[in-house]
Amino acid sequence: MSAGVDGLSTSGSTAFHDGERSLGRLVSAATADLSSLVHDEIALAKAEIRQDVKRGVAGGASLAVAGVVALAAIPMLSFAAAYGIHALGITLGWSFLIVGGAYLVLAALLGLLAMRSFKKVEKPQRTIEGAKATADVLRKARPRPATEQEKRAVLER
Repeated sequence: MSAGVDGLSTSGSTAFHDGERSLGRLVSAATADLSSLVHDEIALAKAEIRQDVKRGVAGGASLAVAGVVALAAIPMLSFAAAYGIHALGITLGWSFLIVGGAYLVLAALLGLLAMRSFKKVEKPQRTIEGAKATADVLRKARPRPATEQEKRAVLER
């Protein structure tokens, strides 16, 4: 048997030289390698996500602790401000009243900012339009009549 240019037998048989693999085996090996690569990529993505989630949880916990500490500092700072105002010569009662009034002014300003933000909130127009369009399509949808082949297939079961 004489070998052709591509290494295949010219007599039409499927005999190969030593070390050559069939196309099916090459495709099978490539598919297995690709599958392995995909599985490895998925495992890497899971590991990276797990690491990011752990960092996020740690950051969230640190932020929560910082919030609690800041909240605990508010009364101390309030007393310090009241006594500082008292040191300026204003009676202690008025000093505490000034500090309390400052908190009320701050709360009012934050409330106004919140109201302004709430007024900017709009209906999700695209979502509503999409839902209405879907509802219209479903309302107008009619089942198509079964073909003769489909009817015979059901009867043969």
